Amino acid sequence: QVGGFAWEDCGGGKDPVVLKSLSVAPDPISIPGSLRVSAAASSSKTMASPLKAVLVVEKALGDLWIQLPCIDQLGSCTYNDVCTILDNLIPPGTTCPEPLLTYGIPCHCPFKAGSYSLPASDFDLPDVELPSWMTNGKYRVQATVSSGGQELGCVKLTFSLQS
Repeated sequence: QVGGFAWEDCGGGKDPVVLKSLSVAPDPISIPGSLRVSAAASSSKTMASPLKAVLVVEKALGDLWIQLPCIDQLGSCTYNDVCTILDNLIPPGTTCPEPLLTYGIPCHCPFKAGSYSLPASDFDLPDVELPSWMTNGKYRVQATVSSGGQELGCVKLTFSLQS
């Protein structure tokens, strides 16, 4: 598939967390702009702090894929505890932002086992000052979440950005 948005669950069918569906529009994603997302996922176990996330971000340069470094927490970064990051973004005790609230999707650890689905919902992408190496182009991202050395879930995304 050339260009377009694509995703795959890379957990090999063994991970407790499985991404079952994901769609994103428009393609390419425009920053700033509106992003329509729908998704479904399930987890066979509760995920609790600390949750480690490892991102590998690659950008297409012609036929080559170049791994982007981790700069100011953007790019190919390791986040040792996603739970703490979420707590900093959304203070504990406050309600989760829409549309998560409506659809009963948690925004804090622990994430209980179960099935979660987000019907098509619109998110506003603000006009953020992205570094020049993170603007227009085609990207591949692999995100792996683990706890105590055990892989919980893995997702690969391919998408294009235009700003």
